[in-house]
Amino acid sequence: MAKKSKARKTVRRTPKAVKRRAAKTAKPAKKSGGAWDAVFAPRQLGERRYWLVKSEPDTFSFNDLLRIHNKTTHWDNIRNFVARNFMRDGMKLGDRVFFYHSSTGDPGIVGICEVVREAYPDPGQFDPASDYYDGKATKEKPIWYMVDIRAVAQMTHPVPLTAIKTRKELKHMALLRIGRLSVTPVTFAEWEVITHMADSL
Repeated sequence: MAKKSKARKTVRRTPKAVKRRAAKTAKPAKKSGGAWDAVFAPRQLGERRYWLVKSEPDTFSFNDLLRIHNKTTHWDNIRNFVARNFMRDGMKLGDRVFFYHSSTGDPGIVGICEVVREAYPDPGQFDPASDYYDGKATKEKPIWYMVDIRAVAQMTHPVPLTAIKTRKELKHMALLRIGRLSVTPVTFAEWEVITHMADSL
């Protein structure tokens, strides 16, 4: 459950959200495991990077995000170390993010968001009543983090997973290579291909 604030509405995460967030790993991974280390490399001045986040639409959809005050929400309850590293160490203010509907009959990318607050501790890890409580986490040494994202635009046409799989330019996309994760990097070239697909499907 996301922490309430006066600035915006928050979204109550149900136990089903456990499926939306990637499964727990047995032990921490180092960064993203080699293949994706470039997303943690130092940036050029003003450089923007790109990401994809997943949500089950019957738990929290892109339309739900559009209805929230300021179209902004916490991206919380991540309990996978690799996905956490992408958020904590990779995502920066102003980065663009694809919003992906998962675990549905026609999964795919439905919207574009931006990071409006960089990683900070997820309060659920400290709350024994939370489904996402972690007894090893302390406020001095938090384990789990979240970011805030804001909806920017709804896709002209959703880009389904089936279409993504047909494009040779996207065959190395993290979504396809490490699809179990709820947060993955997207290259600039992949971002360009997919946004073009959204305008042409």
